[in-house]
Amino acid sequence: MVFNAVIKNKEKLVKSTVISGGCSSQKKSHHIKRHKVILFLLVAFLCSIAPFSFAQKPDLFLLKTYQNHKDVTGWVMSEKLDGVRAYWDGQQLISRGGHVFKAPTWFTQGFPPFELDGELWTKRNDFENIVSIVRQQQPDERWSQISYRIFEVPQQPGGLLKRLAVLGDYLKAVDLKSAQLTSAASKPVHLSIIPQVEIKSQTHLNEFLQQVMSQGGEGVVIRDPAAAYQTGRLNGALKLKPHQDEECEVTGYHPGQGKYQNMVGSLECRLKNQNVIRIGSGLSDQQRKSPPAIGSVITFKYNGLTAKGLPRFPVFLRLRPLVAE
Repeated sequence: MVFNAVIKNKEKLVKSTVISGGCSSQKKSHHIKRHKVILFLLVAFLCSIAPFSFAQKPDLFLLKTYQNHKDVTGWVMSEKLDGVRAYWDGQQLISRGGHVFKAPTWFTQGFPPFELDGELWTKRNDFENIVSIVRQQQPDERWSQISYRIFEVPQQPGGLLKRLAVLGDYLKAVDLKSAQLTSAASKPVHLSIIPQVEIKSQTHLNEFLQQVMSQGGEGVVIRDPAAAYQTGRLNGALKLKPHQDEECEVTGYHPGQGKYQNMVGSLECRLKNQNVIRIGSGLSDQQRKSPPAIGSVITFKYNGLTAKGLPRFPVFLRLRPLVAE
């Protein structure tokens, strides 16, 4: 846990400070014990006000980037929704990072007792609003804007379509039961399956992508319908976008010039391969005045790589909130 790492790092700092100060062994021990007590109380306080509940981090499948030379005729495609991923473990909704979403009971009413994987979503280009809703610790009526769009039914046998059919059959049974009872009390009205379209050709795939993008979508997900359920980054689960995107950690700022004087001109960011780049394009005036905090993770888009292997023309997209992990 992060708190354990904090304690260990602080203990090292305390020991280093005490030793460099030339204290006696007895005083050193006293200082270290006192700081441990302070750190313990600090961590206990932070835990008491922690904004999220935690569960076991779910083991999920992840998408690789589609390469144009790959023949995916006969695979299936769907729109890649720009929402917040959520894993239903049969009892609660959990983020990629293991945070429990405080969804209202009426939202998850009628959800199945088996696992689901999907996206908490409202509409296209509404990511910030979605995050503001699902990160609440005291959920309100705005959850009525959210739908849980399913793209996987984990741990079920067979290929993708057969696994999704398990949920489809469950929803049909619930509909029938609700009709017989002349009541929709147990019907999961916020739960639906993302349609999967069979790819007829490369042209068909390109046309579908253009249709999605023309409507303000993010991209397309391509999957091998015959593949059994697996986790990790898969060759049979791909994403196709008109641009590439990546995440990086903010490590510093560079001052702006001209109209951006006294504001941030660009962010200094460390990539997953430890290379460092600058990102200035895409930042709003408000973000330049109050930039993402150092240590935070942002998403940016780019067009290919330079000869040195760095992202070409990086453009800031958004801050990745903790709840989205």
